[in-house]
Amino acid sequence: MANLNKENIPKHVAIIMDGNGRWAIENSFKISEGHKKGVLTVKDIVEESVKQQLSSLTIYAFSSENWKRPRSEINAIKKLVIDAIDEQVPDLIEQKVRLKFFGHTNDFGNRIIKKIDFAEEKTFVKKSKLDLNVALGYGGKQDIVDITKKISSNILNHKIKLQDINEKIIHESSSVPVKEIDLLIRTGGDKRISNFLLYQIAYAEIMFIEKYWPDFNRNDFIKCLRDFKKIKRRFGKRKVN
Repeated sequence: MANLNKENIPKHVAIIMDGNGRWAIENSFKISEGHKKGVLTVKDIVEESVKQQLSSLTIYAFSSENWKRPRSEINAIKKLVIDAIDEQVPDLIEQKVRLKFFGHTNDFGNRIIKKIDFAEEKTFVKKSKLDLNVALGYGGKQDIVDITKKISSNILNHKIKLQDINEKIIHESSSVPVKEIDLLIRTGGDKRISNFLLYQIAYAEIMFIEKYWPDFNRNDFIKCLRDFKKIKRRFGKRKVN
């Protein structure tokens, strides 16, 4: 599919990739197979994001609440993270896609931490064609708590003053690499944001898609971008004729 006209296209897109498990169950697969198929979908959407010249794509890979899932599923996801980095980093380098992870990544153990460091170092480029931000062990509420602690510590240590606190300071204190999201897409049919980017989606347009993530494809993504272009974003202002 041809590139969209760049006028009014979202520059910063986030996706809640929901439905891997339900897709696997409905197709008589193991849950892990749903996550594997979901990784292939990510690959396609990243390629399309580069083609459409988005600035960033931020995806919800593993939430802080996902630790409540069965241990076998968590272990399968951990292995998948390692496999995905090994398999996809060369393609990301070729496409000039800069990979960034955020969240409580230290909770995943040394092996994954080393893989994350490796991936971020190998894909680093000053002028990337796309920033691919991956939320791993992330929760919006926890991020706000972390921000509060960091700013409070800086005040107590006289690094900043109370009156210095502004949106710039809040962003710099967050683990999230992107300041704000233009478009948030959620697959899987559920209509909630599930503790994702609570601060950054303040003025995001939100689209809920019925398809499970493994079935989401480039054409579905393009449709979301086209639908976004039709929206008149006022940001609280009133247009005067």
